[in-house]
Amino acid sequence: MRTSRSTLYAVGDARDAELPPADDAAWSEPPSDGRGLARARAELRVVGGYMERLPLAAVKSGLVDQAEAWSYAVGPATTTTWREQPLFGRRAFRLDDDRPPFHSPAMLRFLREQGAPDLLCVWGLGVSEEILLACRESFTISYSLDVAPLRVPASVSRHFDLILVGEAWQEAAARVRHPTTPCARLPIGPEFADPLTFRPLGAPKDYDVIYVAAAQAYKRHDILFAALARCSRPVRTLCVFGYGELAGALRAQARALGLAVDFVGPPGVSYAEVNALMNRARIGVVGGDADGCPAVLTEYMLAGLPVLANRDLCCGLGYITPETGLTASPAEFHLGIEELLARGPELDPRAHVVGRWDWPTSIRRLRSILADCGFRPRRRPIRAFA
Repeated sequence: MRTSRSTLYAVGDARDAELPPADDAAWSEPPSDGRGLARARAELRVVGGYMERLPLAAVKSGLVDQAEAWSYAVGPATTTTWREQPLFGRRAFRLDDDRPPFHSPAMLRFLREQGAPDLLCVWGLGVSEEILLACRESFTISYSLDVAPLRVPASVSRHFDLILVGEAWQEAAARVRHPTTPCARLPIGPEFADPLTFRPLGAPKDYDVIYVAAAQAYKRHDILFAALARCSRPVRTLCVFGYGELAGALRAQARALGLAVDFVGPPGVSYAEVNALMNRARIGVVGGDADGCPAVLTEYMLAGLPVLANRDLCCGLGYITPETGLTASPAEFHLGIEELLARGPELDPRAHVVGRWDWPTSIRRLRSILADCGFRPRRRPIRAFA
């Protein structure tokens, strides 16, 4: 007999060619008693990237009993599964059509066979309307991860029960399309921050500046490089790329300008290593303008780094306060770097994040929002990661 269990599935838009093999051992039945569930929940750690932290926080807080993070595979496998922590696992489904919003027959088949979750979180480029129709009994949350509050057609977004945004103007834009759908300002990047992974280590500071950002044009490394060239002294800088097609070009640009810039990646490194690299710098920067609320804003802060952000950043400037850093225009970014390097030792940005934007605070806000929307877990039998 299967255990009655409430569930959350978070579907991202990541597409991977290489996946770990299926972990069949993960598919044991979950604890059937309250004590077993409590022990498994106590072992859970809310760590990792912004895609994982909301689902993990939902389980840790008791909002749901188990969660999975879903992605897509473009390789030959139809589906693969693996367990990362008690009550939390991953599943990747083969993507047969690469045009968004994404549709996977394997995902649709799974939902029809196993049933829809209590909560379905749809991040990024979304899922097809067929997938959402298979989850008509679920409460469905959308977050675009980008500047546009809705990156899917209205035929898909009309099925969402809650739209998360980062800014008031994004909320207004979403209401133009769906005036009766609830919206809430709770971006899953800088919110649900992870104080366990991102923390001060007491390491020597051998860099002045660090920029953790994809090697892509919208991250505006050009603004940072122009500022470094205008600073009154050489500023030792570290750029960390998780991915991106411009890594080679950015390395060449830094060399041509004679900048003291070192580079890591791609490929990316682990979150623990990112934290270690942050700890080697005095300040973190965010150079983008047309960017969704970057998770790195609060990750820098939790690692103890004050943050300089582009004043033209359209999503996320609310996280830059006198206690956490400052903003500067692209033309004066060099002055911002110098000012924050001078002021940085006076600031304690981590203390400002904890209790405001860390995951315990964010999940309490989400639970309140869901309660206002009338969400109640159904708790039905389901095969689960144990």
